[in-house]
Amino acid sequence: MPVRAIAYALLVVFTLCWDDARAQFPSRTIRIIVPSVAGSSPDIRARQIAPKLSEAFGQPVIVDNRPGANGMIAARETVKSPPDGHTLFLALINNAVGDLLTTDTCCRLGQELIHVSRFSMTPLLAVVHPAVPARTFPEFLEQAKAKPDGFTYAMHGPGSVSQLVGEMLKAERGVRLLEVPYKGVNSEIPDLQGGQLSAAFLVPQVVLAAIRSGKLRALAVMGRERLPILPEVPTVAELGMPQLEATAWNGIFVPAGTPAAVVQALHRELVKAYTAPDVREQLRNGGAYAAADTPEEFGAFVRAEKEKWGRLIREAGIKGQ
Repeated sequence: MPVRAIAYALLVVFTLCWDDARAQFPSRTIRIIVPSVAGSSPDIRARQIAPKLSEAFGQPVIVDNRPGANGMIAARETVKSPPDGHTLFLALINNAVGDLLTTDTCCRLGQELIHVSRFSMTPLLAVVHPAVPARTFPEFLEQAKAKPDGFTYAMHGPGSVSQLVGEMLKAERGVRLLEVPYKGVNSEIPDLQGGQLSAAFLVPQVVLAAIRSGKLRALAVMGRERLPILPEVPTVAELGMPQLEATAWNGIFVPAGTPAAVVQALHRELVKAYTAPDVREQLRNGGAYAAADTPEEFGAFVRAEKEKWGRLIREAGIKGQ
């Protein structure tokens, strides 16, 4: 068969499959599974886009909170669902790190779960209690290096982003902070404000009010750009330490086997939702921004994150629970 005829036949088949997938999707309620509790930052993100997807697809869109096991419970629930686009998973950086710490192959990002589009990027803030004498991040690192374990910081279990940042400071700058474990993310804030804890590495929105009231001091944005809500706080890149970047991120995945046409339809509407003016403003006010990339770009990003944190996990000897 001539090449042009083969190409035409493939185009026809693709078009028919596309039309068939569009005709069947969506046919019922769409569910966004979130691996954290109601009221958490990821939950808020999902609820920002749910009504926009509902309007775009003409079907109800609900948020289903499945916290626990560092995101694994939510990931398992997604993988068990039919691969037809009606179940979405708002995966977090925790899920990517979790893939590096477990031998369980039930629900790996990029394999059992496939990328649709990255949603928000939130650079962490390095914050300290005002009793800490350092006025800048370089000063804090110098003082901490001179006094190993002299400053405490909050961590949330093996492989948590907070622990990884602490290990990164040790590997890159020779700084050893004393880990203080907390069961829940943000549960350390009362101790941090009370001075029982020296430092923490947190998303901006949970400490913004405390920073503005003087209860905490922000030393650095652990990202590439300054935050509009805290324009006076320099980035680690500006301070000559770009290797200390640490960003909390999330994005939508679906079960492997979901038709390509459905993935593309979801991607198209998700990007519209992510970049809607009201969503962009809400993200900005929380110290975040929308990535809104393609499935291929999102996949490359996740692979790069796994490589970065995987190297640190191996060097530090971090083991999963």
